[in-house]
Amino acid sequence: MPWEVSSTCPINPVHAALLRTGKVLFFTGSGNNPNDIPNASKGSALFDVQNGTFTRPEIPKDDNGNPIDIFCAGQAFRPAGNLLVAGGTKRYDPFFGEVAAFFFSPTSEKWSKRQSMNGGRWYPTLVSLGNGQTFALSGLNETGNLNRFAELYSYSKGWRTFTNQTSPFEQYAHVYLLDNGKLFYAGAQLGGNRGVSPRIITIPKNFSNSIGEQPVGGLQESGRGNQAASVLLPPAQDQRVMIAGGGGGGTTARVNIVDLKSSNPSYQPAASLNNPRMHHNAVILPNRTVFVCNGSGGNEDIGKSDLPAEIYDPATDTWTEVEDPSINGRVYHSVALLLPDGRVLTAGGNPFRGSFEARIEIYSPDYIAANRPVINKSPNKVKWGNSFTIETPQAGDIKWVNIIRPMATTHGLENEQRLVDIPIGSATGNSLTVNLTSNRNLAPPGWYMLTVVDNNNVPSVAKWISIR
Repeated sequence: MPWEVSSTCPINPVHAALLRTGKVLFFTGSGNNPNDIPNASKGSALFDVQNGTFTRPEIPKDDNGNPIDIFCAGQAFRPAGNLLVAGGTKRYDPFFGEVAAFFFSPTSEKWSKRQSMNGGRWYPTLVSLGNGQTFALSGLNETGNLNRFAELYSYSKGWRTFTNQTSPFEQYAHVYLLDNGKLFYAGAQLGGNRGVSPRIITIPKNFSNSIGEQPVGGLQESGRGNQAASVLLPPAQDQRVMIAGGGGGGTTARVNIVDLKSSNPSYQPAASLNNPRMHHNAVILPNRTVFVCNGSGGNEDIGKSDLPAEIYDPATDTWTEVEDPSINGRVYHSVALLLPDGRVLTAGGNPFRGSFEARIEIYSPDYIAANRPVINKSPNKVKWGNSFTIETPQAGDIKWVNIIRPMATTHGLENEQRLVDIPIGSATGNSLTVNLTSNRNLAPPGWYMLTVVDNNNVPSVAKWISIR
């Protein structure tokens, strides 16, 4: 069966991240349950996909021994492979944002406290940059107001704040790093858009200067970006961003794509989803298609969540329905991410407090059962602009080489994932010489999954590679 129920998660899996070890980190803090705030330190679970087992790394407490609640924090990978988690829940009803920040190490499998942010953030957006820094935007601050002061994190200098306000970007705004170092807000987020249209964001070098904003038009049904899905379409070199579905006065099947390489970028209509939905997830597959799953035709309505997954092919602008999952109800707080073997893990669904879906289900695309190419040997580390060799017995039948950044996702927000084309320079009987981009903004420093794809669009199992 394409869908297979794998394991039962011991926590409400609100956040999920694929580590460079192949394990999946779920974390939730109090998990949308204010009664669990005293147990927030126990709100993470590390899933060994191969063995189907969990360990429970504990989240450090504050200096007074009180739990720090990372429910609804932001997350992004650091160059060495640590996951940076910043923000969370200072209090419930009304919600106030947390200032704390943590690393999770894939090697020690432990959490560690980092310098706190200068302002609280509940439902923030974190973006990995080409220079190895992390940009933080939006979220509710320590008093429950929208935090309009962006911050920048670097390992050596900690958090620094821009002194001028941004536009009122909504919480969990979908923001992508572009090849010129600028950012793009796609028009998807949690909640309404507060009147902020899609736009290109320029980060100034001086923290006292204003952050630049250039609106991008053309987005259809712009009021329905609540819990839409968006993705930087593969390959990243094309600089095309897709937004699909969403809610706000009803769900939509709308799909728009913007070409950000254009001198005057504007969203254009694309083939619509077969099923209107919100709270869904978009996952880039190694064959350069996009897998969309989860969600509902009506907000957190489980009765409208019996939806087949769909796969989008950017080359043909077509959507193809695939098999229905056996588990429905993956609405609010559901997650999905790509595994190194090319399967897709799905988890979660939290329609109301006190009720969440704990079962994990994994989808196997058609290529899993095919005769797949194999990477026998590849380097562990490569620098930008360098060539390197991949040993594969199918070298003469390989048409694409990819690196795919692992996902770190929550609430349908996934701006870490990207598939970068690695052009093939030459091929022999059992090896390929390929050329890594020299542009750090296309491939921000960090760990990636290296795959080869044959002429039948069948990808290999991935090998991990560090780009630094």
